[in-house]
Amino acid sequence: MLTVLEAINKSTGYLNDKGIESPRINAELLLSHILKCKRLNLYLSFDRPLSKEETDEYRELLKRRSKFEPLQYIVGYVDFYGLKFDVNTSVLIPRPETEILVETIINEVKGKENLSILDIGTGCGNIAVSLAKNIEIVEIKAIDISEDALKVAQKNAGCNNVKDKIKFEKIDFLNDEIINEKFDVVVSNPPYISFEEFHELRPELNIFEPRFALTDESDGLTFYKAISKKCKYLLKSGSKLFFELGIGKFAEVEKIMNENGYKNISIKKDYSNIERIISGEMI
Repeated sequence: MLTVLEAINKSTGYLNDKGIESPRINAELLLSHILKCKRLNLYLSFDRPLSKEETDEYRELLKRRSKFEPLQYIVGYVDFYGLKFDVNTSVLIPRPETEILVETIINEVKGKENLSILDIGTGCGNIAVSLAKNIEIVEIKAIDISEDALKVAQKNAGCNNVKDKIKFEKIDFLNDEIINEKFDVVVSNPPYISFEEFHELRPELNIFEPRFALTDESDGLTFYKAISKKCKYLLKSGSKLFFELGIGKFAEVEKIMNENGYKNISIKKDYSNIERIISGEMI
């Protein structure tokens, strides 16, 4: 019968041999999921023996992770901006960098009331739900091309008690012309990986995560161009468009926004000093 410490050590070696990044963290997070405890609590229970049922379940989850299935899909959720979001293969897994996008918008609208926000490509709803949770008076329209993604987003809005603030709608933003509203903020974390870059991604991404949410099958700029152009007519005067950026996309997206008449363009870098968030004002 394995103890907690023995199980962690063995599974760390196993995942390392399979080429999994951060194998120890992965091993600990999977085990804490099975034992229904926080990861740090494992360190207080190193001598605790695992039951046969726990060992068998742990082994199955490790097999899935060894085949590069993302940890978040295996456990079924991810923590984002202090909230818990259900995720599955219908939606992109939220990244820590996107928390900077959410925080930037929250700081931008502080003190303003009766806000209307459009979230383009909502996925699991992490941006819309986080904004709804942290802005007191707000109406958010969250759109996506995927019915399955919208089901996940609606569930997350309900679980985080903000479903009355968000209206979810299936819209193909590139092709549909059915938004006749004006917004104080438009935000999008669009598919920004180019066709060439997509095939160089780790298996966790290019095998398991939804392809349509990662790449535009072109140069990675398709959605920046379409959103910048269309949102000129969706933003109120003095309102702002916010994007998350792919690595190395800043100069190209800044040019796109300038060409479409956005002013006071600003940039924020992420934790790795990469230009990650861009915003522009429609005068």
